[in-house]
Amino acid sequence: MTAIRARLAHMGIFVRDRAKMVKFYEDVLGLMVTDEGDPGSGTYLTFMSADPDEHHQVVLVTGRPEDNGFNPINQVSFLINSLAELREVHQRALANGATAMRTVSHGNAWSIYFLDPEGNRLEAYMHTPFYVPQPHGETLDLSKSDDQILHETEATCAKSPGFMPRETFAAKVAARLAN
Repeated sequence: MTAIRARLAHMGIFVRDRAKMVKFYEDVLGLMVTDEGDPGSGTYLTFMSADPDEHHQVVLVTGRPEDNGFNPINQVSFLINSLAELREVHQRALANGATAMRTVSHGNAWSIYFLDPEGNRLEAYMHTPFYVPQPHGETLDLSKSDDQILHETEATCAKSPGFMPRETFAAKVAARLAN
C-alpha cells in the first residue's frame, strides 16, 4: 500500500457577492485573480492565488443563498504527488464509503472529487506540466498509463487558447504578484 501524505492545498467557498469577496481576498491576503469563468453549471468560478506555483489557493463560487443554514464550503482540496497516489486515494476513498466519485483532467491538474461519508466534498489532485485557462474539465481515465494520460492531456489542452507550459504560467503570475 502506497504511503500517502496529502497536503491541504486550496478550498472552494460559496459566495453571495463575488466582486466584494474578490476585493476582500485581494486587499486582505494579497491574492490575485488567476482565472475565472462559468463552467456551464449556473455558477461563476473565480480562482485566486498569491503563490506563482499554485494556480489557485481559493476558489470563490457564486450561488450562496441568503439562508445562514447553508454550508459555505464548496470543497476542501488536498495536493498529492503522483498519479499512483491519485489512483490509491481513489481506491481507498471508495473502500471507505466515499460516494459521488468523479475523475477530471483540468489540464493544469488531474483530480478526483468525492463525498466523504457525511457528504463533505473533497478533492485529491496533482499538478500537470501544463496550464490551460480555467474552468476546464475533461474525463480522466485512471486505468490508462501515466504516459497515456500525460500525452492525452497535452494534446487536448494544446487546442485551447492560452495553453502554455506550467513554468511559463508561474513566471507570469510571479511577475504580476511582484507589482
